[in-house]
Amino acid sequence: MSSRRFGSQSLVRLLGHWQQPSSRTPLWRQLADALRLLILDGRLALDTRLPGERELATALTVSRTTIGSALAHLRDAGYLESRHGSGSRVILPDSHAVPTRAAASVALDLSTAALSAGPEIHQAYTHALTAMTQHLSQTGYDQLGLPALREAIAARYCSRGLPTRADEIIVVNGAVSGFALVLRMLTGPGDRVVVDHPTYPLAIAAIQGASCRPVGVALPESGWDTDGFAATLAQTAPRLAYLMPDFHNPTGRCMDVATRKKMTAIAAQTRTTLVVDETMVDLWFDVPPPPPLAAFNPQANVITLGSAGKSFWGGLRLGWIRASSRTIATLAQTRDTLDLGSPLLEQLATLWLIENSASFLPARRQMLTERRNRCSALMREHFPDWRFHEPEGGLSYWVELPGMVATQFGARAETLGIHLGTGTRFGLSGAFDRYLRMPFSMDSAELENALLRIKPLWTTLNKSDSFLKRGVI
Repeated sequence: MSSRRFGSQSLVRLLGHWQQPSSRTPLWRQLADALRLLILDGRLALDTRLPGERELATALTVSRTTIGSALAHLRDAGYLESRHGSGSRVILPDSHAVPTRAAASVALDLSTAALSAGPEIHQAYTHALTAMTQHLSQTGYDQLGLPALREAIAARYCSRGLPTRADEIIVVNGAVSGFALVLRMLTGPGDRVVVDHPTYPLAIAAIQGASCRPVGVALPESGWDTDGFAATLAQTAPRLAYLMPDFHNPTGRCMDVATRKKMTAIAAQTRTTLVVDETMVDLWFDVPPPPPLAAFNPQANVITLGSAGKSFWGGLRLGWIRASSRTIATLAQTRDTLDLGSPLLEQLATLWLIENSASFLPARRQMLTERRNRCSALMREHFPDWRFHEPEGGLSYWVELPGMVATQFGARAETLGIHLGTGTRFGLSGAFDRYLRMPFSMDSAELENALLRIKPLWTTLNKSDSFLKRGVI
């Protein structure tokens, strides 16, 4: 089987801003490290053949000596194999002989909507290690978070139309951790928490983990059902409502200005706390989302969750909560029973990423737009009976199947080592068995491979007698 050649311009886009002009590390070593990172996280797949040295030097505007030294280093480390006249082929050294899911050729994960790390993550941690030295004389414990990071997060909210001070921010270990902390502060066993239906599975898990009862408000064909939301609040008297207005997971829709005004007005009138998850806020395609919900009604009690996981990288495991300074102080006290703060190295890395986000987020959004469009084309070609709307942002499609067969389909796909995100993960009490969440966050070639492998399973399932008996239009 011949290896696939990777184009120089594609490689340039993957490498991104790999150069660090102020670094003492030689340029060839910076390039080697960036290429090695692409290999380890699976974005440069095994057996991929790299462009020639001359072509790479021209594309990256560096000398052939730099290219030659970088590739020689990777060959010596066991990440490349070269043959005269055939270029360099990506391999893994013996110590990495057992591939991770991302690099495996057998197991393919279509259940996770997340991006691998870009080269900016390596740069962020390199910078953080240097910046760490000035903090080593201190204890490292800080329940609120690094002051400079809180200032940077507050400035982001200000730029989006929501005036925010640093004392209105607390840094936590991811948005889910932040939501769990809010639940711990505001709820008790048996309390009701209103959610969109469908909604993010880990939000459901956090609610149930707090011994609370999630109550769903069905999402209509488009937008949000504000009348249904108001009725549910009036009928159930929940302690809070959890919303994801910015590229909702799993549907990808974005709440418009009029709906944001209505939702916050309803919350203010009923005195219901809104917990707003903005995890996907940076991942828009055509236009950025409206200002945060907390900007629309000063009488509404809105607690906003943010995260570095989707904007930058899930491995950072860092998030934040934006609320009134009094609420932040109470959250800090509540946090005493959970942990003593967030890791300093990750905070320093996230600070660098926020300060430099304008240099890489536009390219990240462009890449996602291209992958979304390719995923749409593939599904229309190979699965014409699937129904879906184009998401306005985020990382996935919400796909409606012609029958309640998502669980069966997922179980059969597992036999091929392919993991599907069945709709039941996103609903209450087994709802949405006729839906799949289809991520487009992976490389388009890998996605096409996965879809082609599950196509015969779908064809068989679609024609089976059991499917015809279940079929619902």
